[in-house]
Amino acid sequence: MFHPKLFENRNVVVTGAGRGIGLEVARQFLDCGARVLVHTGRDGERELPDFLLTAESERRALLLPADFLRPGGAAKFAQEALEFFDKVHVLVNNAGTMHGRFPAGELTDADYETVVRLNQTSVVELTRALLPALRAAQGAAIVNTVSISALTGGSPGSAIYSASKAFVATYSKALARELAPDGIRVNCVSPGTIETDFHARYSSREKLEQTRKSIPLQRLGTAEDCAPAYLFLAAPSLSGYITGQVLEINGGQLIC
Repeated sequence: MFHPKLFENRNVVVTGAGRGIGLEVARQFLDCGARVLVHTGRDGERELPDFLLTAESERRALLLPADFLRPGGAAKFAQEALEFFDKVHVLVNNAGTMHGRFPAGELTDADYETVVRLNQTSVVELTRALLPALRAAQGAAIVNTVSISALTGGSPGSAIYSASKAFVATYSKALARELAPDGIRVNCVSPGTIETDFHARYSSREKLEQTRKSIPLQRLGTAEDCAPAYLFLAAPSLSGYITGQVLEINGGQLIC
């Protein structure tokens, strides 16, 4: 567990924080004293846990829905974020999903655009819009969520999702070089097979059990396994000399 004041007086933006890994990342930042802008997904998409509602009532959090699939959705979210924070010390670009499994010959233009807009374009748009506030923080960090599939290509039907995550990984490395003179570090967290509703929607129990048996640690990961990596990469006192890196969280899945 990190020190409860590790992110005291730090402003943090976490996208895709209404569930899964993003929700746990937001919780741990709040537990460490940060003020957190929590992107809760689309309007009314799901019921939010009590700890977020409590943090909002105590003015430690702002819960902000936004649909990044809509044209201008990411820009509108960024504008509202800048009304809440004049400086952003940490940006976690975590919003994204597979949307569905699409065999190469059956992928439609609409499906392609949806996957790319959510997983790839929104990251670029949001990062661009928040750059002035990140620069103003004088020592900010960007942490982007990618995926083990960015390296492996993923399983059948996930080609565009996997490619979009590989884009974000490469984009992050380029940003790390470009933004280093501004004191902004850029890194990625790359989860393996994590037990969230992502896989409940897109993977069968049989496939998940087969994957579990292939992992050296003999279990699937959890959101709690992943979240500390985001805090580590966001904290200058812990990772101030780390930038342009992808931290793999997969129980050893890649070494098999």
